[in-house]
Amino acid sequence: MALDTRSLTDDTRGWMADTTATVRGWLDHPRASQVLLLTSVSLLLFLGSMMVLSASSVLSYTRYDGNSYMIFLRQAAFIVVGVVLAAIVSVVPPEPVRRVSMVLLLASFVGLLLTFTSFGMTVNGNRNWLAIGPVQGQPSEFAKLAIVWWGAQVLADHDRELDQLRRLLPYLLVSGMLIALTTLQGDLGSSVVMAAIIATVLWVAGVPLKIFVGMAGLGAVIVGILIAVTPYRVMRLVAFLRPEPGITDANYQAMMGTYALASGGWWGHGLGGSVQKWGGLPEAHTDYILAVIGEELGLFGTLAVVALFALLGWAGVRIMRRSVRPYTRYLAAGATGWILFQAFVNIAVVLRTWPVMGVPLPFISAGGSAVVATLMAVGLLMACARAEPGAIAERERWARARVHQHNIGRVSAVVDGRGTVDGVPGHTGTRGGTTPGGRRQKGTGRTR
Repeated sequence: MALDTRSLTDDTRGWMADTTATVRGWLDHPRASQVLLLTSVSLLLFLGSMMVLSASSVLSYTRYDGNSYMIFLRQAAFIVVGVVLAAIVSVVPPEPVRRVSMVLLLASFVGLLLTFTSFGMTVNGNRNWLAIGPVQGQPSEFAKLAIVWWGAQVLADHDRELDQLRRLLPYLLVSGMLIALTTLQGDLGSSVVMAAIIATVLWVAGVPLKIFVGMAGLGAVIVGILIAVTPYRVMRLVAFLRPEPGITDANYQAMMGTYALASGGWWGHGLGGSVQKWGGLPEAHTDYILAVIGEELGLFGTLAVVALFALLGWAGVRIMRRSVRPYTRYLAAGATGWILFQAFVNIAVVLRTWPVMGVPLPFISAGGSAVVATLMAVGLLMACARAEPGAIAERERWARARVHQHNIGRVSAVVDGRGTVDGVPGHTGTRGGTTPGGRRQKGTGRTR
C-alpha cells in the first residue's frame, strides 16, 4: 500500500497554518509583551544565579575561609532587592513617577563625585567603586539608569522640537558630565555603554543625521585620546588588532576565555566542571562568566544565553513600538538599548571580536549594583508595557467584570437572605407564615 504523500503534505500544511494562527493570536494578546519580558529576564536571572554559584565557588572558598557560597549568597540578596524595586516601579504608571528620575540623577552625580574622595575605592585599576561603611557599589551603574529615566523625561518635554540642537543641549550636556566623571574613574566600558544609550534614544527620537555624525566624530576622537594616553589600553588594542598565537601579558585574559569556550565543545563538561575557574581565568564570575558557561554548558548553553537576550530585545522593541506616548517610547528605547548593547559588548569581548573592556553581562555576571540598576530598568520597561493601550483596555475590562460579578454576588446574597421553600423565593418556612394547607396563620396577614 503506497503512502499518500499528498494528503500528508496537506495535513502538515494545515497543522503549520493552525500553529501559525495560534502563535499570532497569542502575540496579539494585550499582555504578550509583559510575558515575553518576564520570561526572558526570569530565565536569565536563574541561569546567572546558577553560573555565579559555579564560577565563584573556588574564589569564594579561598577568600572567605572555606565558605564556597558567600559570593553567591551576596548576589542572591542583591537580586532580591532588585526584583522588589523592579516590582514597585513596574506597577506604578510611568507618568506619575517621572520626577523621581531627577532625584536619581542628583544621587548619581553625588555618588560619582564621592569616588574621588576618601570614600572611593580602586578595583582593578579603576577608581569606580564607592565604599561607605559596609555598603559598596558602583555609582556608574545608576548613572546609566539616570540617563535612561531622566533623559526620557527631558526629550519627551520637547518631543516636537528635537530637530533643534538647542533643545538637545540640556540632555547632552548633563549626560556628557556623567560620562566624563565615569571616564575619569578609568571605567571606559561604562562610558561607552552610556554613549550607546544616548545614541539609541536620539535615533528613536528622530534626531537629524548631521547631529549623529557630529556626535560620532567627537566620540571617536575622545575615545582615541583616552586609549592613546593609557598604556594598558594601547596594549589591549594592539593585542586585539594583531593577535599572537602564544600567551602574553596583553592577551592572557582573552586567551584563557578562548580556551574555556573551546574546551566546552557542544555540550560542555557539565555544571561545576569548569577548569579555568580554579584560577586560570581572571574575572571568571564577573566579566568572563560567559566563558565559564561555554566550558560547562557548551555551545548549547552559550547559544541559549544569546537567544534569551534576543527574546528580551524583541520584547523591548515591541514595547517601544506599541508605546503611544513619547515618554514611554523613549524610556523603553533607552532601557532596551542599554541592556542589549552591554550584552553585545560583553559577548563580543569573550569571543575576541571586541577589545577587552570591563563590562558585565546583564543579569548573569556577579555584581550587586549592576543587577539592581538593570532590574530597575526592567521594571521601567514593564511599566511601559503595562501602559500599552491594549493592556490598559484589558485591565479596564477586568475591572468592570469584577464590579459586575460583585454586584451579582450582592443581589444573590439579598435573595438568599429572604430564603426559599420549594423553589419559591421570599419564604422561610411555616413559622410566622401559613400552614401547609394554605390557611392564614394566626398573627400574620400573609396567605399562601
